[in-house]
Amino acid sequence: MMNVRMTTHTQTVLHALLGRGREPAQRSAVLSDGLYGLELSRISGLPNGTLFPILERLRQAGWVDRYWEQDATAEAEGRPRRRFYKITNRGAELAPLAMAEASADSTPQPGSFRPGLARRAL
Repeated sequence: MMNVRMTTHTQTVLHALLGRGREPAQRSAVLSDGLYGLELSRISGLPNGTLFPILERLRQAGWVDRYWEQDATAEAEGRPRRRFYKITNRGAELAPLAMAEASADSTPQPGSFRPGLARRAL
């Protein structure tokens, strides 16, 4: 399995697929059923051109599965079928660790050089 590049946008998508920031019942529904593309776009605030390549990379890494909803459900609601994206067991296990590591890596260490700031002479 490939490593997942943990960008801010990737983390946003993973937060949504993990049901973070939702009530426990809603979180459970997200984990069991997943979210469809337009719903993910609304939650994440990401345009399709950003969202779907991220979802495809996560799918190729084995962190996300995708599936089409049943025809009968869509027909009953008078709309086209939706494609759902659901975090896999592997993704649910590895994503929180990868996001925590990415957050730790982006936290400046005391005394570290930060671009844009002049170094003071000691």
